Amino acid sequence: MSWKPEVQADHTGTWAGNALAFATEQEALEWASDLAARWYAVRHYRAVISDEPVNRVRDPDGRVRVLGAELELA
Repeated sequence: MSWKPEVQADHTGTWAGNALAFATEQEALEWASDLAARWYAVRHYRAVISDEPVNRVRDPDGRVRVLGAELELA
């Protein structure tokens, strides 16, 4: 189980997500909130439960890392 961030970025009410899957709801919400702060088109955001494996982790300093890799994402 994982948590995936989703956003609404238009007036249709359609939720959109991507391949990011976090271990906790809080991590997913923090990522979505950060995206909303950088991308002005975001109207709403949420975190939804997923059956996909966890593939991202948010470090205490706020950086998002790919699990098992040294790549850091902004």
